[in-house]
Amino acid sequence: MAKMTAAEAAIHVLKKEGVDVAFGVPGAAINPFYAAMRKVGGVDHVLARHVEGASHMAEGYTRTTAGNIGVCIGTSGPAGTDMITGLYSASADSIPILCITGQAPRAKMHKEDFQAVDIQTIAGPVTKWSVTVMEPAQVPRAFQKAFQMMRSSRPGPVLIDLPIDVQMSEIDFDPDTYESLPAYKPSASRAQIEKALTMLNEADKPLIVAGGGIINADAAEQLVEFAELTGVPVIPTLMGWGTIPDDHPLMAGMVGLQTSHRYGNATMLASDFVMGIGNRWANRHTGNVETYTKDRKFVHVDIEPTQIGRIFGPDYGIVSDAKLALNMFIDVAREMKANGQLKNRSAWAQECQERKRTLLRKTHFDNVPVKPQRVYEEMNKVFGKNARYISTIGLSQIAGAQFLHVYKPRHWINCGQAGPLGWTVPAALGVCRADPDAEVVALSGDYDFQFMVEELAVGAQFNLPYIHVLVNNSYLGLIRQAQRGFDMDYCVQLSFKNINYTDEEAELAEYGVDHVSVAEGLGCKALRVTTPDEIAPALEKARELMRQYRVPVVVEIILERVTNISMGTDLDGVNEFEALAENLTDAPSSIASLT
Repeated sequence: MAKMTAAEAAIHVLKKEGVDVAFGVPGAAINPFYAAMRKVGGVDHVLARHVEGASHMAEGYTRTTAGNIGVCIGTSGPAGTDMITGLYSASADSIPILCITGQAPRAKMHKEDFQAVDIQTIAGPVTKWSVTVMEPAQVPRAFQKAFQMMRSSRPGPVLIDLPIDVQMSEIDFDPDTYESLPAYKPSASRAQIEKALTMLNEADKPLIVAGGGIINADAAEQLVEFAELTGVPVIPTLMGWGTIPDDHPLMAGMVGLQTSHRYGNATMLASDFVMGIGNRWANRHTGNVETYTKDRKFVHVDIEPTQIGRIFGPDYGIVSDAKLALNMFIDVAREMKANGQLKNRSAWAQECQERKRTLLRKTHFDNVPVKPQRVYEEMNKVFGKNARYISTIGLSQIAGAQFLHVYKPRHWINCGQAGPLGWTVPAALGVCRADPDAEVVALSGDYDFQFMVEELAVGAQFNLPYIHVLVNNSYLGLIRQAQRGFDMDYCVQLSFKNINYTDEEAELAEYGVDHVSVAEGLGCKALRVTTPDEIAPALEKARELMRQYRVPVVVEIILERVTNISMGTDLDGVNEFEALAENLTDAPSSIASLT
């Protein structure tokens, strides 16, 4: 047993739980914790420029490789409230991150002390557990419990708030004998798996919907094996994209109102049975629930009991961790196949592949200014199967999901439910820190980019290189498109005449912000593209610059001001605003209408 401060004990626990880096901003009320980090060692630190940015860096870190848990640190008061958006984003997508905040001394917490706020209560709705630790001896056990909770059942974030005098108090603690608490994961029974497989086997046109829970459980290999055993095509959700490679013959496309494929929606509407594994039936995936569920049966497998029946009542529900369920599905399916009990699904799979071959959207446009579809076509050519894509929200993210290709789990890193603007830059930096050898490619519209652009300086300072594809139409593009329903274009234009451009750059000046100068001013490299033929060479050049200077490289692509991206309000009513790919069969009007 050793004497140490409570903060030092907390650092020892972090190390024992596998933490070797934290993202944060020091301040007066958390300085004892930083002093402990410096004294104990073993936990590196990345200095963010905004505390919300630190929380998104922690998210990006967690989302990158199985077993990671990102940690973000801030002082009392506004630091904690700034991190609420990150906690919300993590909670919504079942991502474990640990947020650590400083707090006023215990005796002054109720006296409106400087930067004293009840962060425990504020963070409660967006965390699995939020606690202000009032007794120094409880600090290491609070951290121990936090890691157990983050890893158990449906993963999620935790906030631990530490009054400054608690941090500084001496306690007895033995780090050498510390052990992690076991995480709890519910598991399906064999009887449940047999019933679900019997239901699947009775169907004529079954599908598997693969959700983000499969990625959280590190079970993509099991999903593919199960699909191949049964011959059942797979529809990944946005959070489950990459669980099965895009070019796999059983990958049937994504479904939804926005981040979806025409062939995916068509296949869903043609199906008669759906087995959802580790998914939430999110509204932008299902659209109108009556259309989504009509004439088909559902089995829902999820780690969280309260998810079963939350959106609609399935025909059968199973509470289980995705990997544990899939392992048993594989065992039972092997037995059924060996006994000749599994139906042959080759005709149905071929039907799905024919839709995948023919129901495509056009991407090859030669227009100047550039049409956004062409950007993704060029990205697919330049970036191979190993790129990790990061994006958050907006027309850029929606089009990216429609046109890019993902081949591995955790290679599409996206805050699916919360969608906070500004998320992309800090999240990409967290991804870089978690996987320094990866080719990391971020995708933003101009407004998302401007929200937390200051975090680019973090990438420059700490040598976190990645390529940031910035598509600039000087608009809040998604909101502008949504405003069509109100017959207006109001408060969504970002354009203004930038007085710092030369007369020869008059057209660029109308786009307002000079993102190239901003990025370079923050210590990064930047390129600007104005024609389609320049896109691929600029992306290749960005690669060279990134490797040479080890900093983020921004590739700004000047787009046409107005482009409507395919979306709708129902799976059978998605509007296709642009021409479809030439020489390919159109979908029937019940699937897509040209406007």
